[in-house]
Amino acid sequence: MEEHDAGKGVQDVEKKILETFSELAKSIGFSPIHGNIIGALIIGGGSMSLQDIASKTGYSISMISLSMDFLEVLGIVRKVKKSQDRRLYIELNGNLLESLKKIFLMRVKKGISGSLADFENAKSQLRDMHGEDKKDVLRAIEMLEKEIKRLDRYMTLLSDIRLP
Repeated sequence: MEEHDAGKGVQDVEKKILETFSELAKSIGFSPIHGNIIGALIIGGGSMSLQDIASKTGYSISMISLSMDFLEVLGIVRKVKKSQDRRLYIELNGNLLESLKKIFLMRVKKGISGSLADFENAKSQLRDMHGEDKKDVLRAIEMLEKEIKRLDRYMTLLSDIRLP
């Protein structure tokens, strides 16, 4: 009975790890499955077969495979074949925290670029308009642009900081 209880306790902790990484993935704009895959790999010591990841996370092998391709492009994982084994293995690739930092910065920089482009479009539309409201809106856009550019400089500084 005690062995069964210990097994359930381990499963509960593993489930919590997967949930934590799932929430982390969602917080940076990715699918929960990406977080589950990373969590499963951490639980599995950094390397697992595609089938074992599917079993651990509850996702189908095809869903894991599709998500794996994306994580591989981001440099978080790599696919490997082991001699004398036909199965495909997935390994964490390098420094996980450094990869997450890179992804976070990439997402924020993309948002900054999109915002600055939106502001330029709005200013172009306002050029042909008249009225007192135009000045207020232009002033608001200029203030927002200034703050977004400050954020961009901050993100550049942040990208240069080495992780401990």
